[in-house]
Amino acid sequence: MHVHVQGQNGEAKYWLDPKIELAQSVGFSRREIHEALRLVQEHECEIRSAWHKHFPC
Repeated sequence: MHVHVQGQNGEAKYWLDPKIELAQSVGFSRREIHEALRLVQEHECEIRSAWHKHFPC
């Protein structure tokens, strides 16, 4: 399970399992990577719910 984060300057991919961590990033500064990580962590439940709706078992 993963999520893609897009911004003005680039994009990043974060794994959600087994823990939230950066998979890859292109164009983001360190600050933007950390801010995106914070947002993914803050919205983890919503992201997981959307994932399961999009990819039902």
